[in-house]
Amino acid sequence: MLEAAAPGAQPDEAELIDRVLAGEREAFDQIYERYLPRVFSFVHKRLGNRADTEETVQEVFFHVFSCLASFRKESHLSAWVLGIARRTVANRFKKKRHPTVPLDTEESESVELMAPLLGAVPTPYESYECRERMARIEAAAELELTPEQRLLFELHHLRHQPITDIATLLEKSEDAVKSNLYRARRVLLAR
Repeated sequence: MLEAAAPGAQPDEAELIDRVLAGEREAFDQIYERYLPRVFSFVHKRLGNRADTEETVQEVFFHVFSCLASFRKESHLSAWVLGIARRTVANRFKKKRHPTVPLDTEESESVELMAPLLGAVPTPYESYECRERMARIEAAAELELTPEQRLLFELHHLRHQPITDIATLLEKSEDAVKSNLYRARRVLLAR
């Protein structure tokens, strides 16, 4: 028979788990409140974006709740919960791979590669994420690129001018234009 916990004392992990498995909502709330700060900190250090962190933390606790019956009590619940958080973050990185299009291909090849994406409608989350990334890219372009790199990027990637035409226009070698474009893309794609 379980002894009653002293007033104000927190129930131990095994008692909380048993109560959750018996259907007691308050017991799960106690687990959530106990581990939320650690899980949030763990996830936020890896994702860095508050919206992604909040969504991932909710996903972690969904997994905790749905898999609690499989917890074997051989280790601390905190280690098990953080293991779920680690796997959830890792899976999020796997899911986040978006189709890519090489930036140095000719326009006709790029259009063919993007054809499956042309009919796609972004979700509100994807729209928000896109606006956030664009703001970071614009700030990086303003602060970290030279005026020449910004001009080259605009001419080649936004106005779709061939490198040979840009080299002729700016009286530079094609290799110099390619090199500066590579450096500019490296800075912008890191955002």
